[in-house]
Amino acid sequence: MRTKQLGKTDLKVSVVALGTWPMGGSTYGQVDDNESIATIQAAMDAGVNLIDTAPAYGDGRAETVVGKAIKGRRDQVIVATKVGIVRQPGGKWRNLKPESIRQQIEGSLRRLNVDTIDLYQIHWPDPDTPIEDSIGELIKLQESGKFRYLGVSNFDTKLMDQVLSMTGLASLQPHYSLLNREIEDEILPYCIKHQIGILSYGSLGSGILAGKYKDRPVFAEGDTRYNFYRFFQEPKWSKAMQLVGVLQEIADNHGKPVSHIAINWLTQQQGVTCALVGARRPRQIQENAGAGSWTLSDSELKQIDRAYDRIFKNNLDT
Repeated sequence: MRTKQLGKTDLKVSVVALGTWPMGGSTYGQVDDNESIATIQAAMDAGVNLIDTAPAYGDGRAETVVGKAIKGRRDQVIVATKVGIVRQPGGKWRNLKPESIRQQIEGSLRRLNVDTIDLYQIHWPDPDTPIEDSIGELIKLQESGKFRYLGVSNFDTKLMDQVLSMTGLASLQPHYSLLNREIEDEILPYCIKHQIGILSYGSLGSGILAGKYKDRPVFAEGDTRYNFYRFFQEPKWSKAMQLVGVLQEIADNHGKPVSHIAINWLTQQQGVTCALVGARRPRQIQENAGAGSWTLSDSELKQIDRAYDRIFKNNLDT
């Protein structure tokens, strides 16, 4: 498994990391906790050393599953979780008030059954709380040993500037894949300049870039994928399928799964530390983890980019 240094930290991260959003059981259909635990352990056995989770994934269910899975193997894994999304009266979810942050981190430490969180990430900005108040509290918690490094998710460059004016920033977790390249304009160059590691989510386009679908799927009511990932809607769906066809040709030449092509394109982009991939069964992460053992050639990377430009014409909204 290839590894990369995460930003300016001393963490060496596997280029394929495991995302546990599906394991929460609240947005991707029903899951079995024992199978989730087996999946996390299979990931670790395959060389994946970063497990990303959040209290928002099933109201703590995913964190609890991660805690059970890494018991006795804590030294083999980088534990990354988040803060700022909590269920509240009136349908409000974002809360980065200092008192809420203190409650949230204690809950995460308890569910994960760890003394210290390796990477603690602000899940989404909270427009109702001054960022200075949130970061001030996080600095106190970091100094007290509750977590090692601070990261953010879904932040723009202006917000990251504000964070950097107060403290160090190890990482950004943005939506980034061959189907969503919006961060390449401003955010990715910013992170490269400031040595902020990138942990991409949505790396496989919710399975599209893994060749999972031959026909456009119909999801059950309440399934997050249809609205969160725009590629399941036309005309993006048909264009995505054209791109997958190109990836499949390259995969066939290597005798590898098509998911490896999408993952390796991503992890070979400058500034990207790792690709977060979700899984609900051991065989899924075992297959995807294999991408970390080889790389695409420069000519193959260029072939993929040419295909992207031809199919999408640099405009995902048409």
